[in-house]
Amino acid sequence: MIILGIDPGIAAVGYSIVECKGNSMKALDYGCIKTKSTELFPDRIKTIYDSLIEIIEEYQPKDLAIEELFFNKNVKTAIKVGQARGVEILAGINKGLEIYEYTPLQIKQATVGYGRADKKQVQEMVKLLLNLKEIPKPDDAADALAIAICHGAGLKFKEEFRMK
Repeated sequence: MIILGIDPGIAAVGYSIVECKGNSMKALDYGCIKTKSTELFPDRIKTIYDSLIEIIEEYQPKDLAIEELFFNKNVKTAIKVGQARGVEILAGINKGLEIYEYTPLQIKQATVGYGRADKKQVQEMVKLLLNLKEIPKPDDAADALAIAICHGAGLKFKEEFRMK
């Protein structure tokens, strides 16, 4: 099974494509979709949507795993990221993917085994679990890989995390 992992955002959307075969996971692709703060917001979300559609068409994932948003003190930023997250989910729905969401705690637990792990610990485990030569960059891409790993690790329980 191929999983699209997404670390939601507006300025930078981390994405990953991870293939799961039994207990084995392999990163097929990962990176970041970037938008410029100087662009109009509708243009930024269109860029994100179009880029995700291209990625989905190229790799044909079955599931989309996305991080749940946590509370942001800057309400304006939180709203924009929430709108972008909606577009990211919409791209998956429009291409027939099943959508699953995970909390940061669940993602850390699945990758490191400890829900309060720091970013560096998660990145190091992503590198080890996917047998990568170095820690994936940028951080948003590493986070997207961790999200896909989380989903892949719990495939037998995935209905519990299906977005409702």
